Amino acid sequence: MTKTIFKIILVSLFIYSCQKEKKQDPFEITHNRIGNLTNETQIRELDSIFANDSIVKREADDQFLSNTNEIEIYEKGGAKLLVIEAKEDDKPTSTIKSIQVIDPRYKTISGLSPGGTFKDIKDNYRISKISNTLSAAVIFVESLRAYFTIDKKGLSRDLQLTDTGIKIKESDIPNVSKIKNFWITWDDN
Repeated sequence: MTKTIFKIILVSLFIYSCQKEKKQDPFEITHNRIGNLTNETQIRELDSIFANDSIVKREADDQFLSNTNEIEIYEKGGAKLLVIEAKEDDKPTSTIKSIQVIDPRYKTISGLSPGGTFKDIKDNYRISKISNTLSAAVIFVESLRAYFTIDKKGLSRDLQLTDTGIKIKESDIPNVSKIKNFWITWDDN
């Protein structure tokens, strides 16, 4: 009798613990995870992770300015979700080097997404570095292993110049400046 009660309690605890298990949000971004992708995901696993979506691998002869190891992920309706860059070309066991986050449904716990603003970045994360390029300010957030670009057209006239030697500070970027591009990088080099 005691063994039966013990078995019933054990099975009940098991069922209860399974119900408490949190399901992974397919659009949540953390420092080592984007939805169901992790920094250990191999390229060969993409077909099963995105089984309900479309995967487009770029061909070498289609490329002029992009990498040949880029893989675009589209949902069935045609909207682009992500652009994934493998660490090594044509190697199914390669892991992911970087991911360009396109779809604004992908968000961090604080709500930062590709549709966000500079204010969303600076209010929720410590900015590691800001670089000046020809047409954009690049904002690095080390805790997310992410970087963002903001178009220089929204900055003051002197910062819009193509002179990349001018230092851009946080105070130079208006809070309302829209995020143009959002990348997560898992390349440890």
